[in-house]
Amino acid sequence: MDEIQPVRQEGGKRPAWHELAVRFADPRECLASFLALEAAAVLAGEKPANLIGIANRSRPCGRNLYTLWKQWGASVLPESGLAVCELVDRGDSLLLLIYRSEALGGLLGRPSTSAVLGRAGYADLSDLDAVLGELAARITGESFPHEIGVFLGYPLKDVVAFMGLVTIPFACQGPWKIFGDPRESLRLAEVFRSCRARMAERLGSCASALECLVGGEQRVAVAM
Repeated sequence: MDEIQPVRQEGGKRPAWHELAVRFADPRECLASFLALEAAAVLAGEKPANLIGIANRSRPCGRNLYTLWKQWGASVLPESGLAVCELVDRGDSLLLLIYRSEALGGLLGRPSTSAVLGRAGYADLSDLDAVLGELAARITGESFPHEIGVFLGYPLKDVVAFMGLVTIPFACQGPWKIFGDPRESLRLAEVFRSCRARMAERLGSCASALECLVGGEQRVAVAM
């Protein structure tokens, strides 16, 4: 691999992914940089899962992430300890759920989570593959499954209020709609943002995006 120069950040501005991607000429490294950034909070153990949308088009760096995923995803992601469920592939785009099996399985095993997903129509939460299969089937259905916020580690109060299962006053708009007392939700949103910012900094100076993806900030606790 050619020597990689660090990305210079002006005024403390965090680089966008396309600014980081130009550092990695190898296609596997390019894909790894994207996955590491988008799954940063999952790699850090702060989030059980994350949704990653990939459009089938060329990016500013000249590469097509959809094509790269099809070619290299199966070999790149397992090295990170992350798992993936392809929720839907429409040809012009792809929607992935990237997750840690232990973290997501533990979350779904909680009584509070089971109660919410039970009301949403999920029968057996002990079989993670079956649950994700049901989620994928709903993604391609007539209406979007808003219970997906549970899988993404959003506060349950925000998910159930958004789904209309309970009546809680709308508080503010963050990365998701926040209801009731916003303090914990905003704190969690900042944790997720910080994970992404730290990963962007690492990708801006590291020699290998694959090392960032595999090494990650691997902490075991999932903030909820």
